[in-house]
Amino acid sequence: MRNTPNRTIVAVARALLLALGVACVGLLLSAPPPAQADAYDLPEMGSSADVILSATEKRELGQEFIKWVRKALKISSDPILTDYIQSLGNELVAASRESSGSYNFFLVEEPSINAFAGPAGHIGVNAGLILATETESELAAVLAHEIAHVSQKHLLRRFEAQKQMSIPTVALMLAAAVLGAAVDPNAGIAAMAGIQGVAAQQQVNFTRANEEEADRIGIDTLARSGRDPFAMPGFFQKLTRATRIYDSGAPQLLRTHPVNADRIADGLARAERHGHQQRPDNLRFQLARANLRQRNYARAEQAVDHFEKTLAKRRYRSEIAERYGYALALSRAGHQNQAAEQARWLLARQPSQVEFLVLQAEILRRSGKPEAAVTELKGSVGLSPGNWPLQQTYAEALMDAGKPKAALAALEHFIELRPGIAQIYTLMADAAGKSGQRAQTLRWRAEALYYSGDLEPAIRQLELALRQPNLEFHLASKIQVRLMELNAEQRARENRR
Repeated sequence: MRNTPNRTIVAVARALLLALGVACVGLLLSAPPPAQADAYDLPEMGSSADVILSATEKRELGQEFIKWVRKALKISSDPILTDYIQSLGNELVAASRESSGSYNFFLVEEPSINAFAGPAGHIGVNAGLILATETESELAAVLAHEIAHVSQKHLLRRFEAQKQMSIPTVALMLAAAVLGAAVDPNAGIAAMAGIQGVAAQQQVNFTRANEEEADRIGIDTLARSGRDPFAMPGFFQKLTRATRIYDSGAPQLLRTHPVNADRIADGLARAERHGHQQRPDNLRFQLARANLRQRNYARAEQAVDHFEKTLAKRRYRSEIAERYGYALALSRAGHQNQAAEQARWLLARQPSQVEFLVLQAEILRRSGKPEAAVTELKGSVGLSPGNWPLQQTYAEALMDAGKPKAALAALEHFIELRPGIAQIYTLMADAAGKSGQRAQTLRWRAEALYYSGDLEPAIRQLELALRQPNLEFHLASKIQVRLMELNAEQRARENRR
């Protein structure tokens, strides 16, 4: 885990503001000061965000937003952790009365306690938040709150006054504001860039009404998902107490989502209407926390020492999760034989747990036994063809075993079931390159760029693919169709600007 230096964020902030141009800065400087402490207090406009932006425009705004977030923050590429956060988020969306459609939940490798919501359902969760939560209901409470901010279009309404601006410009503003709040909430992006007097306008702190609405909907979602509705006010209360006890400044989550006694009391009253619900934590929650704990140590040997002590003293909530963290630390430290012993212990108790199957395969790969990893994973991959962590690990093992064509074939089948994962397309481009398929390399690289928010470079890659010699007709047709789709999307964007 890392703590991004403020000067790096300042540089990013300045670059974003330069991209916005002088007109945007002038607009911000001319904004009237807020009438109260609630930042960027624009009037509520009902559901007018639906009128301002079509579904296509919302998708474009989301793609532009996530592109800039990816450039400025370290988004986790770990399929196990990302798949867990996405699965938990999807479960909450399905339980919500208010939310529907596709959401993108992702993990940010930052130790601070925070989460943030962007346009088009992009919700980021800091690693520090997962480590700060003691139960899955507490983590679910924060996600349910952020989901409510998206479903009620709170962020879009904040920037409704800028509807005369182009979508890329608004996306940059949103990304800049989120970066200021998610990474360094002491100063919004405008203040970091040296523009005086407009920090309040640039913060993404929601109004009290927004927070109350997100609390109400989030608590209802928690109850409908079978989780403890008291987890939301309870977690905020716990963070507030910790702030007072340690006097180390409020966690970023509390700075971007201000909490006071009235809000906690209101949350407790709302939770009381649903009553307590006791639901055991999903094992994946405890496994994710153990994984992040071992990653917190810069040196793998330090992580090994930590888990050896906690296991010896039985200082843990879950022995299975603790041994999983220990196995990961051992493997990272190069002690593959000891890690394999722990993996066997884990698989004997949970033989179908994805985390343990992937762990075993990774240990075999690091031990120079990729063929054995392929053999161990083959059956599980066949039973779960749409499982991202299994499929990615299987393909990587195939490539290590010198079988890039087989890896590419496996991933092509996978994306039919779960399209849109940028790093899978990157892996496919690598597999195609190693198998000597230049056109396919360019084709899948284009998809990786597209799903990372880079439309124009994606188009260039497809154009290069079509110019490859001896291009087979069926493949050329597929590439041409996709190029036409992306060109049409590009023209539509230009017409809206």
